[in-house]
Amino acid sequence: MSERRTRRQAALAAAAAAADDTPTKYNQDEAVMNGSSNGNDNGEAVAPPDPKVDSSPRENIFLFWPNIIGYSRIVLAIASLYYMPLHPRTCSLLYSISCLLDALDGYAARYFQQSTKFGAVLDMVTDRCTTSCLLVFLSSAFPRWAIVFQGLISVDFASHYMHMYATLAMAGSDTSHKNVDKSRSWLLNLYYTNKTVLFLCCALNEIFFIALYLLSFSSPLLSPQLLEPLGEHKATAIQTGAQVNSSVLRQLFTNPYSAGALEMARANKMDSTFPWILAGISAPVMALKQFLNVLQMVKASRWLAEGDVNARRKAGLPKRKSTKKA
Repeated sequence: MSERRTRRQAALAAAAAAADDTPTKYNQDEAVMNGSSNGNDNGEAVAPPDPKVDSSPRENIFLFWPNIIGYSRIVLAIASLYYMPLHPRTCSLLYSISCLLDALDGYAARYFQQSTKFGAVLDMVTDRCTTSCLLVFLSSAFPRWAIVFQGLISVDFASHYMHMYATLAMAGSDTSHKNVDKSRSWLLNLYYTNKTVLFLCCALNEIFFIALYLLSFSSPLLSPQLLEPLGEHKATAIQTGAQVNSSVLRQLFTNPYSAGALEMARANKMDSTFPWILAGISAPVMALKQFLNVLQMVKASRWLAEGDVNARRKAGLPKRKSTKKA
């Protein structure tokens, strides 16, 4: 009897010892609630960390340094457009700074590791808009060549849009439009991958159009049919190339902001030597840039056509119509 009681007491003692060594779920939860699991003994409730929650700081893409430089480019471009009709020096300075910042934002993106898709699109859209605005002004300043400037605007927009769309549709959204394979075009590959070539082509292309803009302020040619009748003395002075200030414009034109008034206000404001030198130096590169635009549009068109052929082949198109037997 005593031996049976002893065995029973030993079994109960062993079960009690095992229960003390193994903490229950209740004890674990209680330890988390009273803070003893992480050394916090003030009685506050401490929730366990959630591995699904991203604890990294949230980034604001719109405030990245390259994008801030892009915003400043837009401000400078708008300011240059304001001064464009009658202030060639101020306009040229603001416009040139805006173009030069195009190289700085790329450097900032690499230096701060802030290359983004938004920044790339912002940069391209700013380039297209600023150049097209300048070409629109040149169309009004040189109306005989308006169709040429209109064609340049169209080719510039069409080539870049088709190239961007072809890259997204055929290579995927993670591929940059600057990643042009050599097998498609070694010339476009050199243009986009060599930073020196890219900078020189873009810079000299803009310099050529700026030179044309400055030449519009050095031409002595006027449009006499747009003028009101004047005295012989004033008419002779104007036709010989005398510079006209804004106060005289109101006496000559019914509308001082008409095309004729602005043409006269621009005449003989600058010497033409320096603009002609800039135009002569940059003209070959400008022609190369326009050739690259056409080439880019052709290559993008062929790439899209190849994708269409492959897609139709996978879909089994064109499907043969079954002929019914009579």
